[in-house]
Amino acid sequence: MHVHTTVSDGQLAPDAVPAAAADAGLSAVAITDHDRINPALSAPVRDREGVTVINGIELRVETPGVDCDRVDLLGYAVDPTDRLRDLCADIQRDRVERAERIVDCVEDHLGVTLDIDLGPGVGRPHVARAIDDSDAETTYGEAFETLIGDDGPCYVSRSIPEFDTGREVLSEACSVVGLAHPFRYDDPAAALSLTDRLDAVEGVYPYAEDPETTPLTEAIERNDLLVTGGSDAHGETVGGTGLDRPGYDAVRAALPRSVDG
Repeated sequence: MHVHTTVSDGQLAPDAVPAAAADAGLSAVAITDHDRINPALSAPVRDREGVTVINGIELRVETPGVDCDRVDLLGYAVDPTDRLRDLCADIQRDRVERAERIVDCVEDHLGVTLDIDLGPGVGRPHVARAIDDSDAETTYGEAFETLIGDDGPCYVSRSIPEFDTGREVLSEACSVVGLAHPFRYDDPAAALSLTDRLDAVEGVYPYAEDPETTPLTEAIERNDLLVTGGSDAHGETVGGTGLDRPGYDAVRAALPRSVDG
């Protein structure tokens, strides 16, 4: 219930997700592209090819006054509002302008020309792939490590909404709004403190190392949170990590009925 497609920085086309989910033995999948309403999804929840496809979104927000600086929110069962459309349009304009500046810097720094589509949905992973495919002899991982990572010479920050704005806009458009991957932030406890204003938290996630989950358990109990989970897949394979049937049923009960086709 946390999958990215070519609408943002994934490698799987939206129409290919149901088949990929079925191949992985999944009964449901949520498409949660970054800061963008997926144009291929026309209903909050839809049954396709024997798989329930949940229209979702992942929105990055600033957290002023909270030590984690920025967090990602996951919205499930998106029924777009004008406010969400406008917010995403603003973010995408900023994303494109930021990517243009990063690409200019990388090309000057490496003396190469990058083959990249600087359109809506573009992000640093696209730039890193273009660097990897160029004549620069710099791999995808090295691009982040030496050039476009947060401390790199070609890093450019982007403008994002504040937490309360993002949460409010998502709550108007989505049935469930939760905190994504709480243990990926520098201060997980600070990030989890925000869940008193959310419906859910991502409790199942493929972290590189097993985190100490007591703060998560306490936040779930304290704030009566739904527990979501997913693989955060950006490639062509989904289903590596996710909810079991009881966990999914609890989340599914909070979502609207699905339509066919």
